[in-house]
Amino acid sequence: MKPLLVILGAGESGTGTAVLGMAQGFRVWVSDKGQIADRYKREIETCGAEWEEGQHSMEKVLAADVLVKSPGIPDTAVPVAAAIQKGIAILSEIEFAARYTDALLIGITGTNGKTTTTSLIYHILKQAEWNVGLGGNIGQSFARQVAHEQHDAYVLELSSFQLDNCYDLRLDIAVLTNITPDHLERYGSMAAYRASKMRITQNQGPEQAFIYCADDAETSLALSEFKPKAKTYSFSPRNQARLGAWIADGCIQLNTDNKHTTQIDMKDFTIRGQHNQNNSMAAAIVAQLVDVRKDSIRESLSHFENIEHRLEPCGKFKGIEFINDSKATNINSAWYALESMDKPVIWIAGGVDKGNNYEDLKPLVRQKVKMIICLGMENIKIHHAFQSDVDMIINTMSAKEAVHVASRLASSGDAVLLSPACASFDLFDNYEDRGRQFKEAVRNL
Repeated sequence: MKPLLVILGAGESGTGTAVLGMAQGFRVWVSDKGQIADRYKREIETCGAEWEEGQHSMEKVLAADVLVKSPGIPDTAVPVAAAIQKGIAILSEIEFAARYTDALLIGITGTNGKTTTTSLIYHILKQAEWNVGLGGNIGQSFARQVAHEQHDAYVLELSSFQLDNCYDLRLDIAVLTNITPDHLERYGSMAAYRASKMRITQNQGPEQAFIYCADDAETSLALSEFKPKAKTYSFSPRNQARLGAWIADGCIQLNTDNKHTTQIDMKDFTIRGQHNQNNSMAAAIVAQLVDVRKDSIRESLSHFENIEHRLEPCGKFKGIEFINDSKATNINSAWYALESMDKPVIWIAGGVDKGNNYEDLKPLVRQKVKMIICLGMENIKIHHAFQSDVDMIINTMSAKEAVHVASRLASSGDAVLLSPACASFDLFDNYEDRGRQFKEAVRNL
């Protein structure tokens, strides 16, 4: 009898895994505790897999030979914990899909910047006419692409949740953008969170490449703890790297062979802020390692359009610029957003607090922020943190209300920045819903 592949969660990741599982000869059963979207039901049925929704039937779960779970389902969830106790192999979609492709694999993780860096690398390779796929935590399911597309390379954004159930995955090129406190409610400590991020280097050897930020304190600690075996390349806006990238004279300086330094002029780059300098350096190192020409790298970085919800300009009203940075769900992301602002800021912040310590934001708030508009159910922590740093803090309960208040209180030449530093689940479905409601409110001014 064919082995049984059980998939928990029938979103993009789970549905793609079902398609690949059927193509690889498994019996496939998909189980979702919620309701499965109609488009995913059709795809599951078309590929020949079986499914259930609204429950997890434990007898079927525990009959699995292999179990692939959605990254959002923790190991403490009842069906997962029971499967672990029984000794069933539990994999992420990334681990499962990687077993069925010989393509070049480029993986990017980090607390912040991984989506932009992933998108930059994909954009550069696509512009260089590579046959390349984009997947992981962004784009189409990696597993579905492996089943149907046969790309020569994949650029994969990898969250810590996805990495947690990867065991044999070996990335040809791994990128770690940074490590700052996040998801501690799931990991319990920074040590455990660092260990999760460093799984991106597992199974790499001297013939693979690992790229990291030389200025990031938690990354430096992680390097001393885990000592990657891959060939390492670093990036820094301040300090010259032996191998990697740094910034001097308005140019990215690239040296990946310890012999020749290539300069890439930054004056026409389309994305701003120190964090995007880091993202661009990481992407440029990857591009040079796979022999993309300098002129092609520069041209790609000069025509890149930033991802939705990440420092996304979304209109002007009476000389006031509105910027959607809804993807900034932690302190570090909000810090980078505020740091990049060159206008007086009306800052829209708040949501579900993740144990935030706002101390690091206070100097930037004093320097750049005129007033704060809170967008969330519980705002007392923001009030306490910044009440002595700004003239006014106002509470709102919808994106429409926040935008309306901002448009009345801002002056021509100001920037209204939605960069919440918090999760979105008190008032919105997710950060995308928050960002889209914000943009809709701006359009309706």
